[in-house]
Amino acid sequence: MSVLVFAESQSGQFKKAAFEAVTYGHKTAQVLGMDCIALCLGDAGNAGELGQYGASKVLSVSDASLNSFDSQAYTKVIAQAAEKTGAKVVVLMHSSTGKGLVGRLAARLNAGSAPGVNQLPTNNGAFRVKKNVFSGKAIAEVELKSDIKVISVMGNSFQPEKVGSDAAVEGLAVDVPASKITVKSVNKVQGSVPLPEAEVVVSAGRGMKGPENWGIIEELAELIGAATACSRPVADTHWRPHHEHVGQTGVAIRPNLYFAIGISGAIQHLAGVNSSKVIVVINKDPEAPFFKAADYGVCADLFDVVPRLIEAFKKHKANA
Repeated sequence: MSVLVFAESQSGQFKKAAFEAVTYGHKTAQVLGMDCIALCLGDAGNAGELGQYGASKVLSVSDASLNSFDSQAYTKVIAQAAEKTGAKVVVLMHSSTGKGLVGRLAARLNAGSAPGVNQLPTNNGAFRVKKNVFSGKAIAEVELKSDIKVISVMGNSFQPEKVGSDAAVEGLAVDVPASKITVKSVNKVQGSVPLPEAEVVVSAGRGMKGPENWGIIEELAELIGAATACSRPVADTHWRPHHEHVGQTGVAIRPNLYFAIGISGAIQHLAGVNSSKVIVVINKDPEAPFFKAADYGVCADLFDVVPRLIEAFKKHKANA
């Protein structure tokens, strides 16, 4: 019996999310007294590195057709891998890929599923996991009674932890179905940390008054090694690109530190960012809803506060 972790790769390389998934799988395997096995699909040049995060074995299906995501093909391949390894728990990340797989896999494996979990399962006679519900306003404890469980893990819920050394990579013989999807082109954002993986995010809203003022946001983000983000109205008016939109209808994030600058904090925005570990709000409106969710709040003009923050960070870096 094992815990099977699907480790996502992009352009043949693993991102932080893959190491988070393996760390979670390793800790789950310890709770259940099982082995943790990592599975890679398509090109994955540094697959052996997954052993450092707790995978006792790394399996690879290096078929070139799996380099592009196809939920039907991935489901069939992962299900076969689960059957061959005797997996009782299948772990995915709660990414766009994982969201497209969790339901399909559960149906194919006749398994119970729990998407978006953020804590390790219990093993006191019942397999229970916890997840946020109602836009983060409550926590649900979900019990899975099926023989096989499929779960997806929220990003930034578990920091990757190195616990071992590289593992040997073994090829896995499975039936890879012909893909029904043809990828014509892929346009990727270059030179920035993907928002779901960013540990620090500097986000701004309509309080910036216009796209011409965004320089101070980019400067602050660059100083502290953060990703930039924005509220929906900013993306809708094309001040910033849509891939930076965070919130219920945009990208849901869980950074360690989230700066909300000139954002009122509507419920739709809060739903996508309220799992951040620390929230800092800068807004001149004392009635802004965001202050109720903030760990730290500055009620002042952002055009006065942000330049001061920039100067303070510059001095700190110069003295470090």
